Amino acid sequence: MTTQTTAPDTAPAPGMSPTVRTLVTLAAAVVVLAGVHAASGILGPLLLAAVIVIIVMPVREPLVRRGWPGWLATTGVIVTAYLILAALLAMLVFAGVKFGQLVADYLGELRQTVDDLTGMLQNLGLDTDVADLATSWLEPGKVLSIASNVSGIVVSIGTAFFFVLAYAIFMSADAARYGTARTHFGRTHGVVIDRVTGYNRGVRRYFVVNASFGLVVAVIDGLALWALGVPAPVVWAILAFVTNFVPNIGFILGLVPPLVMALVVGGWPLALAVAAVYCVVNVVLQVLVQPKFVSDTVSLSLTLSFMSVIFWTFIIGPLGAILAIPLTLLTRALILEPDPGSGWLRWLSGDGDAAPKDPLPDDGAAAAGDADLAPAVVGAGAVMDGADDAVTAGAVSDDAISDDAAERGDARP
Repeated sequence: MTTQTTAPDTAPAPGMSPTVRTLVTLAAAVVVLAGVHAASGILGPLLLAAVIVIIVMPVREPLVRRGWPGWLATTGVIVTAYLILAALLAMLVFAGVKFGQLVADYLGELRQTVDDLTGMLQNLGLDTDVADLATSWLEPGKVLSIASNVSGIVVSIGTAFFFVLAYAIFMSADAARYGTARTHFGRTHGVVIDRVTGYNRGVRRYFVVNASFGLVVAVIDGLALWALGVPAPVVWAILAFVTNFVPNIGFILGLVPPLVMALVVGGWPLALAVAAVYCVVNVVLQVLVQPKFVSDTVSLSLTLSFMSVIFWTFIIGPLGAILAIPLTLLTRALILEPDPGSGWLRWLSGDGDAAPKDPLPDDGAAAAGDADLAPAVVGAGAVMDGADDAVTAGAVSDDAISDDAAERGDARP
């Protein structure tokens, strides 16, 4: 009598399905981002302090090499950070006070400009409601309200900077100790230390590039506005410098206020002259030249740089526009770089080093087809990659279980 051996049923793959895993990941991301948004008043100054300490930390090494004690070199880092913060606060206070004075001095001219624009739009055939809506952002009441709140805004910024000053002291002191991490843990955590070092280097290069271009743009814009007779050219030069740290859209943010002021005091000829100067100087430097340098410096695609400004501004407020690139680099360093299977997403983000070392042979027809698919790939790459990884993991688990079952079956007589 022959006994038939029934093969055991294949057990289901452990873990969640790809769809459930994707939903759980998205839900967790929403919860984390909601928490960051709720704590933006605290996290914003903290992140700014961290970025400033990263920027000024190289000051410590030359001082130590010259024989300075460690505590004195760390004090030099703190003093340098304070000087940067003091300069930023002074520029903001000066620009805020001057802006309030300008609005008060030119309130009548601003009201007349709004009436003239409304009449011109109505003469062009636009409905009265549409014309009023188009000029509502120039209403003297709104501008005066903004000017009346400038002092409160400056006080809030000053309060935030006091927090930054406190953060900078502790971070600078700790950074001196963290500098010895490679000596103690280079053998076991060398990869992590290299990743942190690369992130710090990228942040420093990014702000050096932006500060250099911003200074050039601010000087040229300020001199041009002074030559054209636009009031308060120093204020608009400071605005051009600050908005230069906002990727892609900083040019527009820095153009609108001096353009409106030129329209109020000099009419359309002066406004068009200001627009022409900004288009020549700022478009060439900020839109065409600078993004290329920034992209090469931090290895971020231009599309991701633009999207990061909108995203981080929504999450942590206006400060997110300035810290968008460092925060995006930090997110990539924490989430993508530790994962060896995330080369596809890293390459999409602009990291050229993540590309495979042995790419497929170049095929003209295939390349043309890939070019047609590029927009869809950029938009859906993140979602598809997560789903593909989950499916691959499930397939590997199924194969492993099937192999185990086969081995158990072969081992039976």
